[in-house]
Amino acid sequence: MILFCAGIILFMNVAPAFGGDPTSEQKEAYQQLSNYVDGRFVNEIPTSVFVDLSDASASNDLSVSEVVDRDPASPIPVSTIDWDQINNKNDSLTWLGHSAYLLSIDDKKLLLDPMLSPVASPVSFVGINRYEYGEDVMLNIIDEMPAIDAVFISHDHYDHMDYQSIVQLNSKVSYFFVPLGCSAHLIRWGIPEEKITELNWWEEIEYQDLTVALTPSRHGSGRDPFSIDTTLWGGWVILGSKTRVYTSGDGGYGPHFKEIGNKYGPFDITLMEGAQYDQRWAEIHMVPEQAVKANLDVNGETMMLMHWGAFTLANHAWNEPIERVLEEANEREVNIIAPMIGETVFLDSELETSSTSWWDF
Repeated sequence: MILFCAGIILFMNVAPAFGGDPTSEQKEAYQQLSNYVDGRFVNEIPTSVFVDLSDASASNDLSVSEVVDRDPASPIPVSTIDWDQINNKNDSLTWLGHSAYLLSIDDKKLLLDPMLSPVASPVSFVGINRYEYGEDVMLNIIDEMPAIDAVFISHDHYDHMDYQSIVQLNSKVSYFFVPLGCSAHLIRWGIPEEKITELNWWEEIEYQDLTVALTPSRHGSGRDPFSIDTTLWGGWVILGSKTRVYTSGDGGYGPHFKEIGNKYGPFDITLMEGAQYDQRWAEIHMVPEQAVKANLDVNGETMMLMHWGAFTLANHAWNEPIERVLEEANEREVNIIAPMIGETVFLDSELETSSTSWWDF
């Protein structure tokens, strides 16, 4: 057993996908921060990663075999990416599945959480497989992408910060914005330190005439059992001359949404997590109805649900979240869009929910 554990630790130290560790200088600087306690980052309000349901009934506490359609029954439909639309000067948004987006704003090309690999894992032979799209449209599209002005990472979990994608993107990307501590991963993966900016919650920076800020979320971090919460997590505010964008990152519902709305709202488009949920981690992931409420809290004009359409991470039907969020949005008169993966929507036009439910097939 000792040799086995030693082998695992050695493998984690050798395999680059596990990432790096913040330096001693970084850790020393973090000690001065209110959201860093005893060597770990902490949420603004008390938050449990797992909730004990032993004394409560759980409607979502079903065995995997009892849930129908956790994965799509066949390859899901995707739209062929129209690079001409993306490369014109209009503000636009293209969903790449899960929480990955290509955002065009003020003629800048930005990638949000570009997890484009076929498996959410540090190794290819073990992990959660991406849904079949009928064709290999993810990692291969990197070659077709225009030059990327910046990549924004919300946190270092494998379904958001992907080694393979980052390495392939390196030569195309001018700059990386990450929460505190995450630069260690990028540097180990060959990203020059001068191309990286780390931010703490509520820190704001101007980048190529865009206003960029990292905002709090109720979540956590870590790429192995030894690095839990040693890096920060959060959402991003990106403000252009015409379009104001907010992406929540992963996280549970909390008072931070109203604070974000008061400081940076209103937003033309919000990208809200709320599609991988379970009562056991109710404090670190939102259900669809909470995502709609969060959109109202931040003063979002139009909302898009993210964190779905690529991986099954929770115990519910893969397309249940979009049905629930559309129903809640209708009841609360929230404008919501649900484009296909690969479809480009123009943000300077009137955004309306498509009449086609592409996920019903």
